[in-house]
Amino acid sequence: MNGYGSHTFKLVNKEGNPVYCKFHYKTNQGIKNLTPERAAELQLEDPDYSIRDLYVSIANGNFPSWTLFIQVMTFEQAEKHKFNPFDLTKVWPHSEYPLIPVGKLTLDRNPKNYFSEVEQLAFSPSAMPPGIEPSPDKMLQGRLFAYDDTHRHRLGANFLQIPVNCPYRTRVNNYQRDGPQAYAEQPTGPNYYPNSFGGPQDSQAYNESRFKVTADVARYNSADEDNFTQPNNFWTKVLGPEERKHTAANVAGHLVNAQEFLQERAVKMFSQINPEYGQLIQENLKKLKEKRSANSRL
Repeated sequence: MNGYGSHTFKLVNKEGNPVYCKFHYKTNQGIKNLTPERAAELQLEDPDYSIRDLYVSIANGNFPSWTLFIQVMTFEQAEKHKFNPFDLTKVWPHSEYPLIPVGKLTLDRNPKNYFSEVEQLAFSPSAMPPGIEPSPDKMLQGRLFAYDDTHRHRLGANFLQIPVNCPYRTRVNNYQRDGPQAYAEQPTGPNYYPNSFGGPQDSQAYNESRFKVTADVARYNSADEDNFTQPNNFWTKVLGPEERKHTAANVAGHLVNAQEFLQERAVKMFSQINPEYGQLIQENLKKLKEKRSANSRL
């Protein structure tokens, strides 16, 4: 499958000039999907199907890879864009902001210890290398602190000292002292900042880039934005007839367990994307209810 950064980020060059960007990892193996029926069968018969396929492929030297692309939008373009460029539910049209290939990701070895190398991984968007910065994306802004808080709860206050999370060929140097998962002893000294005893100092080289902001401050309701044009384009221009059937069946399979009035509300919403979409979901819901009713009489 493909991987998408989803959020809007900033790229900043060495002169300090920023642009907005989105990250896309496109699979070099080609996209393959399971039907809902086959996925349900595998969930019962072979729940490790996907992870074993990945493990065996890597072990056999058939390394999976993804090409990294970026989309770039200037600040001036963002001001004039027809959709909110920081809305997580919207995409940037490739025709206006084409994909630019910039690199490749290859998985070329399996973990030697699954717990230490996988279970203890602590990804967080707040851990950004120089040159990549957050944008005004509201969901991203929330995740900047929420992910780190989650890792502190899950792995302990010193989760950054765990080797799999530690900066490559270095170690954490901050004012965190002792506590669970204290893997490497911090240098002696006070645990407050600033101090006069040689404690770690902020590096001005990694300050966030400076940019000007001019806007009206107000509370905006985004519920009445155009939330249907892009899904309709996806339905009509990207999905084929069989894919539309599978998509509608998948939605109905989850929706059938909701209360009746919620089902009606959902069908109405999907119909606003495209009448065919809502109709197919409604037909699938009817079939599922008839099947459930027949089974209850047995």
